[in-house]
Amino acid sequence: MPEVRGYSKLDQPEILGLLFHPRLDDTCPASAGVVDFDIAVAVGVILAARFHLADVAAPNIIFFHGNGETVADYDEIGGMYTARGVSFLIVDYRGYGRSSGRPTASNMLADSHVVLREVKSWLAGEQRTGPLIVMGRSLGSACAIELAAVEQSGIAALIIESGFAETKPLLANLGIDVDGLGFTEADGFGNAEKIACCTKPTLILHAQQDEIIPAVSAEILQANSGARSKEFLVIPCAGHNNILEHTGPLYFEVISRFARKIAGVRERSRSRR
Repeated sequence: MPEVRGYSKLDQPEILGLLFHPRLDDTCPASAGVVDFDIAVAVGVILAARFHLADVAAPNIIFFHGNGETVADYDEIGGMYTARGVSFLIVDYRGYGRSSGRPTASNMLADSHVVLREVKSWLAGEQRTGPLIVMGRSLGSACAIELAAVEQSGIAALIIESGFAETKPLLANLGIDVDGLGFTEADGFGNAEKIACCTKPTLILHAQQDEIIPAVSAEILQANSGARSKEFLVIPCAGHNNILEHTGPLYFEVISRFARKIAGVRERSRSRR
């Protein structure tokens, strides 16, 4: 288990203003077959979640999205997963979408543990028996890696898309004067150290030409991962925000195939004639 660290340096106003870009969005109600779920993380503070549900035995992905995104942004994407036999459970951060409160690095990581506990409880109550996989994109990789490192008994696998290994280069790329603030890598999220504690099967995807989080971050995460079973995929020509544009349905098929493998679902082989 990784050492317990504080995140007060990340919670400085000079950093929070560029690290988080919360966007309220309560205009898109859940469609048929989709469940909206509120998770209380503190007194008077709820996180909005949206569950895109496949079969009760299907694998479940808890998804922590990137900065500036909201649960509603993934409505169409949720259907891509359910069509492939995977339930997709997406959660907003404080101040994003329909969620209340104000985002900080400290509460984002603390809230992720509450999210995991409440989602597991809801799945059990609904008799949904599929394995639980945590997935994080970009900023959300910090939550997914945190849970995979600390809460291993309740997690079957880890998926990282466009994730970062080191915090200081990310902040500098966002325009933050990290040296002027006295910020060191030891003050950061610690993704590279934490992923070494994750022994569950891991899938890492990254854009070759990511301009915000260079692909070397994914290489560091892959090298540091403590998983014996791990897969690594670099998407040629893609950037940080256009992976889907470059991969299309293949993106969902790769992730869904990984999730189904975790669930023990045997893929149909194509017979030759």
